[in-house]
Amino acid sequence: MRLTIKLLLPLIFLSACSEVTDDVKEDQMPTYPRLKQLSMDAPKAAKQDYSAVYHQKELNDPYNWLKDKEYPEVNDKPVLDYLNAENAYFDQFLAPNKALVDTIFEEFKGRTNEQEESVPWLDNGFEYRWYYRNGEEYKVHSRKDLATGQEVVFLDETKLAKDYEYFSLGGWDISPDNRLLVYSYNTDGAERYIARVVDLQSGEYLDDEIVETSGEVAFGADSQTLVYAKLEKDKWRTASVNIHKIGTKASEDKILISEDDDAFFIDFDFTSDDKYLVISSGQREVIEYHIVPNEDLMAKPIQLVSRSLGFSSMLDHANGKFYILANDTHKNFRFASVDDANPSYENWQTLIEGSDDLYLLGVQTFNDFVALQAREKGIDKIRILDYQGQSHDVKFPENVYSASLGNSSEFSQDFVRIDYESMITPETVFDYKISEKQLVTRKVAQLPSGYDKSEYITERLMAPSRDGVSIPISIVYKKGFKKDGTQPMHLYGYGAYGITIPPVFSSMHISLLDRGFSFAIAHVRGSDMLGYQWYLDGKLEKRTNAFNDFVDSAKYLINENYVSKGNISIAGRSAGGELMGAVVNQAPELWRSVTLGVPFVDVLNTMLDASLPLTPPEWAEWGNPIEDAAAYDLIASYSPYDNIEAKEYPPMLVSGGINDPRVTYWEPAKWTAKMRELKTDDNLLIMRINMGAGHFANSGRYGRLRDYAEEFTFMLKSHGIDK
Repeated sequence: MRLTIKLLLPLIFLSACSEVTDDVKEDQMPTYPRLKQLSMDAPKAAKQDYSAVYHQKELNDPYNWLKDKEYPEVNDKPVLDYLNAENAYFDQFLAPNKALVDTIFEEFKGRTNEQEESVPWLDNGFEYRWYYRNGEEYKVHSRKDLATGQEVVFLDETKLAKDYEYFSLGGWDISPDNRLLVYSYNTDGAERYIARVVDLQSGEYLDDEIVETSGEVAFGADSQTLVYAKLEKDKWRTASVNIHKIGTKASEDKILISEDDDAFFIDFDFTSDDKYLVISSGQREVIEYHIVPNEDLMAKPIQLVSRSLGFSSMLDHANGKFYILANDTHKNFRFASVDDANPSYENWQTLIEGSDDLYLLGVQTFNDFVALQAREKGIDKIRILDYQGQSHDVKFPENVYSASLGNSSEFSQDFVRIDYESMITPETVFDYKISEKQLVTRKVAQLPSGYDKSEYITERLMAPSRDGVSIPISIVYKKGFKKDGTQPMHLYGYGAYGITIPPVFSSMHISLLDRGFSFAIAHVRGSDMLGYQWYLDGKLEKRTNAFNDFVDSAKYLINENYVSKGNISIAGRSAGGELMGAVVNQAPELWRSVTLGVPFVDVLNTMLDASLPLTPPEWAEWGNPIEDAAAYDLIASYSPYDNIEAKEYPPMLVSGGINDPRVTYWEPAKWTAKMRELKTDDNLLIMRINMGAGHFANSGRYGRLRDYAEEFTFMLKSHGIDK
């Protein structure tokens, strides 16, 4: 099972952590002008009485009506009228700033390789690759027959997308006999995928069509069996893994395993040697595994790891053994193996003990060796182990870098493909030759408009949080940057679900760096930057650590003269949007502007609504305020929407998607409506709701660049920059 997690950390300098300070230096407090609201009147949402009682406490929500009662259908006229009015107001902001939007977009586009292509990979007698045609939004997928040398396009996303405003390819697979293609797609951003099957010889579609899938599709060993994950009706939870026989009706499909617990998601993959189908059912901290032989997918699944054991794990298989990462004996995971003939838990043999220093993140098996992805004190590691017990770490060309396991498709290959980059090094693909212990460069991302790595500097800083913990910060800026507090900063954050925002190379941020900005990422608790405990220390009753870490990181950067108070623009998406909402409530005076992308700002109301399909699985992360009064009080104390006050706030750009199943459209809408009502300033507040997309906004590469160009324009204008 190929479980490689791309969690990348490029670092160049290590800076010592200074003394904890509660306040920024008084001499670092210049007053900066704020971007003001438009001459056109801003939309004003109506208020309607709504209240509910939980744990003997009344919760009032006058903007509850913005949730359409027929959701996921959104047809309520007052709701649509308000969203359209906000979009019109946003367009009024864009109109006089079109030249700047166009300039930024052209800069982004100029750094985009319009004919980018992947490094080819081999699989079952063919060489595969993807590439872009000049000017097109979507990828083309082709393969070359190694026997004949003939290359054929088998999947053209641009053609598939031509009739839709939104198009997302979920996944694809080609049958072992090389005759059939299955792919899945979605056309509204709601992440409910349709799977279709194509005869590769004739080019004709078969009658087989499977709806309501999660997007994952794969062929079994017999080339006539499809495996897919089925979404629960009217919900976005994967509730079962099903088997479909080519040529039969989808209604006749067999359920291999179903999951009745609303808090658990079900998923599947094949082991790297293709011997087993592995079905997982779990949430972040607890995962259960069942296995089915690939040669007999109709067989009854065998339980390999029970959820009753209460730990998280990931696994693969090779040469008669399962290889497992598990955090049963240590939070940072141990590495173990067990014979597939008798794989019960008590037979597991530890190969690498769990430790405080080495955080194991992923495993992939090959015929002659195993590759592990890990992180040691915040630095990525790739460790190679042979089956005789010898191991070594891959040595990379920089002292501090970001590396992850890449696309290694053939079980018998003698190399590991590695994705490598840093905040100043564009994306690079290496093939690591095991026997020679040598890295071979296969690709370096090209920026057609030019890029000189030597013109930029990146550092890792350690900021003191108010409770004495040191918070990693990754920062990049252009040479000549003055550490006197005079230059602007863009600070980004996320910090939830154990997801670390990788401080990798971003060609878009060059547009900021070249205009004098620094760009930084605060790796707050709730991510797993410094190990699994780092994640645990930012969730549930410790959630506010993430917010405090972000604010304290900003104060550290101010005190160290990287920036001045009030000259920092901040941004975050999804749970990072929740972070933005919390920190703008806590310390609005620090920020020059705030961009909240699809923000999870209505935490309390969402966690109180068990009818929402993604709420029960989220209780493990945030707490269940329906049943737990303490969880209710805690969430109420920080939920951004519920803590908006009558005070001055910085300029804000809020975005959402009408079809977003993860952060529903009414969260950014309610935040904007309540913020307009209560804030005491005349600073700009604008909202953009994409009326045809979901959580991931525009699906085409240029459409996404246009969205970001608009967001960068808002940020630059907030700093008084017009070109």
